Amino acid sequence: MEALLVQVATTFDDEAAALEVADGAVRARLAACAQLEGPITSVYRWKGEVQREREWRLVLKTRPELAEALVLHLRALHTYDVPEIVVTPIVGGNAEYLAWAAGEVDTTA
Repeated sequence: MEALLVQVATTFDDEAAALEVADGAVRARLAACAQLEGPITSVYRWKGEVQREREWRLVLKTRPELAEALVLHLRALHTYDVPEIVVTPIVGGNAEYLAWAAGEVDTTA
């Protein structure tokens, strides 16, 4: 199945920074919308040590052809050395929502 949209997810250690990045991505029309969840607890290994940190998950929706531009946008603004940024295809859902989201992002912006 071909992806109709994609979700681009990342995490931040600061809620205000995550909201600022979300706002910028939507204003730049790289994302139709963004949801911020948190706080969440992340457990991971970093530089040989197991870490446990409070984070906020940011999930943005965009068209597949804009995914790389959105990833680059997130990388440029992120404070982490190696931020988690993953792209997941959306292959179905509410057709009206999918059409709305696709129309909110603009490749010419």
